[in-house]
Formats: sequence, structure tokens, C-alpha cells
Amino acid sequence: MKFVLSRWKWFKNCLGALDGTYIKVNDLEADKPRYRTRKGELATNVLGVCSQDMQFIYVLPGWKGSASDARVLRDALSRRNGLKVPQGFYYLCDARYMNGEGFLAPYRGQRYHLKEWRHGLQPTTPQEYFNMKHSSARNVIERCFGLLKGRD
Repeated sequence: MKFVLSRWKWFKNCLGALDGTYIKVNDLEADKPRYRTRKGELATNVLGVCSQDMQFIYVLPGWKGSASDARVLRDALSRRNGLKVPQGFYYLCDARYMNGEGFLAPYRGQRYHLKEWRHGLQPTTPQEYFNMKHSSARNVIERCFGLLKGRD
């Protein structure tokens, strides 16, 4: 638990993290092109939002695989019972989303993913340092999706 809390100490008022994931679908004859992901698979795009302690707090399923993560988030925010971000708080998101009120994305054009700091590599700029901390905390949503999909 102490390790989990240390990931978040850099992000005051952060509620958790969000991201989109693909859930593969089969036997789609109608609308096949719209369900095709950027990776060429047939899937639905699902927005997941989780807390710092790996609890899903909002899920929006059902978007076509061709829909961008940012578009799915806009839909979630526009719904009457959709995602709400209290004023003064925010969620971590990846670079496919834009920085804005309620959402904090990493610096673009800088190293970001945790695997880029393996083998003793250290950040060389303040932006890379921020991105390393951001990636470490935001990884909570990746772990949630992994559990949901049965990956350890």
C-alpha cells in the first residue's frame, strides 16, 4: 500500500486515471468498417475510469472501434449521468487526450512509457521526469484493464 501511495504523492487532487481499451467482437456483418480499430481488428472501444486503488468508478462501453478515445471521453462528459469531475480535481490520461480542466496528460514528444526507463536509464529533463511519474501513476488503469481481461 505504501508503494501505491508513493505513486500518487506527485499528483495532489488526482482522483485516478482513465483510458480507452478495445474489446474484440465477432460476427459483425453490418458496420464492419466502423468497428475496425486502428490496429485492424474488429472491436468496441470502451472508456474506463478508475480510482487510485484500482476500483472502476466509471465505464462507458459500446463505442465503435474506429472512434477515437478523445471522442468517447467527450461523449461520457456530455451525458446526463456521465463522467463528472469535481472542480479542483482531475484524472491522469495519456497523450491521446488533451490537457484541460479535469484531465492531465503527459508532455508530448518526451519519453513517457515506463519501459523507456528500464536498465538504469534516468530522465534527462524536467518534462521526462514528470512523464515518468505520470506514467507510473497512470499505469493503474492499465492494470485494471489487465485484470478485467484476465491478464496478470
